[in-house]
This record gives sequence, C-alpha cells and structure tokens, in this order.
Amino acid sequence: MSGGDVLGYVNEAFMLSSAASLIVGWVRIRRHEVHAHRRAMLATTLLAVGFFLSYVAKSLIYGDSTFGGPAHLAGAYQVFLQTHVVLATLAAVLGIFTLRWALRRRFRRHRRLAPWTAVMWLVAAGTGLVVFLLLYVIYPPGAPHNMVRTILGVG
Repeated sequence: MSGGDVLGYVNEAFMLSSAASLIVGWVRIRRHEVHAHRRAMLATTLLAVGFFLSYVAKSLIYGDSTFGGPAHLAGAYQVFLQTHVVLATLAAVLGIFTLRWALRRRFRRHRRLAPWTAVMWLVAAGTGLVVFLLLYVIYPPGAPHNMVRTILGVG
C-alpha cells in the first residue's frame, strides 16, 4: 500500500468520525443537552478540518487516485464524484456559516441553518464513503493524478 493509499484511509477515518460526531451532536441538542451538543459539534469541526488538511496534503504530495474499475463505469463514477465534490463543498461552506453563527451567539440563524448543514454533511460523508469504497476497496486504485484533472476526468 502506497503512502497515498494510507492517507486515503486516514481521510476516510476523519470523515466518518466527523459524521459520527455530528450525529452525536444532533442527538444531544434534540435532548436539549446544549453543552454536550457544543462539545460534539466542536469535535465534528476539528475532525472535518483534519479531513480537509489530510486530503489537501494527500492531493499535493501524492495526487488523487483515479478510478481503477472497469472502463464502462468510469463515466458514471465521474458524475458521482463531481456530485460528491459539489455536495461536500456546499456542506463545508454551510458549516462555516453555521459554526460562525453559533460562536457569535446568533442562535436563531444557527438553528435555521444547522439542520440543513447537518443533512448536507451526512450526505457528503455518505457519498464520500462510496467514492472511497470504489477507489480503494471494490476496485484497486488507479494511477494518481493531479486533483483538478481527476475531478474533471481528464487524462
């Protein structure tokens, strides 16, 4: 297993841990356990930042793995990957606003946006898990490529 593959597993561990922590935080706030919610959501944020940093490091150092599965599935994989990237980016942006409003004690805004952010983050985590499984578990990873070229399906 290459260093890039190891970081792929590290990335997924961060992502799944952040999703699990988010679920804990959601359950805690539904039970009106504000302090436990705050701790879980800060953990979620730290794990998400860990994911982002390890993903960027992997992309810069090793490049991104390309789809190593059958050629007839490559197009469908690219559409799925691009959908995941858009969802994950949107979830991250929403997460920044949601966290910012909570830290600034603008709880009315926070409460309105937080459920949408959480659902988007969980969907992004789920689609990310599918991408991970397709890249590292179901099929062997393809040759690494530059991040932008991989996302666009070029080369």
